[in-house]
Amino acid sequence: MPVITTPQEFNVPDLFVDLGPSLGIPLYLKCEGFNFAGSIKLKAATEMIDAAEREGLLGPGAMLVESSSGNMGVALSLVALGRGYRFTCVTDVRCTQTARSLMRALGAHVHVVSEPDAVAGFLGARLRQVARMCAEHDDYVWLNQYSNQGNWMAHRRTTGPEILRAFPELDVLFVGAGTTGTLMGCARYLREARPSARIVAIDSVGSVTFGRPAGPRLIPGLGTGVRPALLNESLVDDVLHVAEPDTVRACRSLARQGFLFGGSTGSVVAGAAKWLADNDSGGITAVAVAPDLGERYLDTVYEDQWVAQAFGAQALDEQELTGVGTARALRSAG
Repeated sequence: MPVITTPQEFNVPDLFVDLGPSLGIPLYLKCEGFNFAGSIKLKAATEMIDAAEREGLLGPGAMLVESSSGNMGVALSLVALGRGYRFTCVTDVRCTQTARSLMRALGAHVHVVSEPDAVAGFLGARLRQVARMCAEHDDYVWLNQYSNQGNWMAHRRTTGPEILRAFPELDVLFVGAGTTGTLMGCARYLREARPSARIVAIDSVGSVTFGRPAGPRLIPGLGTGVRPALLNESLVDDVLHVAEPDTVRACRSLARQGFLFGGSTGSVVAGAAKWLADNDSGGITAVAVAPDLGERYLDTVYEDQWVAQAFGAQALDEQELTGVGTARALRSAG
């Protein structure tokens, strides 16, 4: 029986869901939401704070500040609280009320940006606010998850090896692209340990990460309005962009099977289903990373009125995921 003394010591590294029986997709989903922060971001938050401590950047009672759409803010709130640091999260109106409440419950101050930058969207506005705070307060420490090497190093050290240990014959890995920390860490590890594995990035329609035009995005998690400094496109084999109505349908398809996952997971599953249907996926071993669970999205992705207002009533149609039928047929034939 595990016994811990700090919340970041607990994480379930080896839980996977086989989506074949439930959705007919030849895909294993690595569940990263089973820790006290509720998401994969706990790994990077711990790594970045550990590095800042080693570098002597954090004194007793230091004030950390970070821009986050939700999950990193919760994770940093948790780690900062345990280490005796203060924390201010700069987020925006798309951050769910649950995530904001969790941060405040963990002692963080939450600053909500209400207007996007004309060019760089809400992320640009958040980054400008963080820079302003740091200029006004010499004792503020900005970890900057968008360029902090600890962000990807956490996943090179943990997530990548965890996946390959469970699936040594891995053929393709699907990872959502936000800051690209998880994507880059897993890709760097697999390029050395399993170079034959394909790395497929899943992004949101409206994100500029891979050179697509900016557009409105309502579901926090994947996608950016500013190209991530951590991204190295040479480590990525394919990129798929998922429209947010498809994210909603994927989340709800999973929920109908009893699996309540977050918006980022919905995007990754929708993108993976399409890729598997469009490629010769018979007999391959495919894994996708599910960053969080669905409780933080009960008022948005899983709320009919919110979905209808955001995307139209057609988004509520219980349509089969794009590619699921084809993937199911391939699995049956195999």
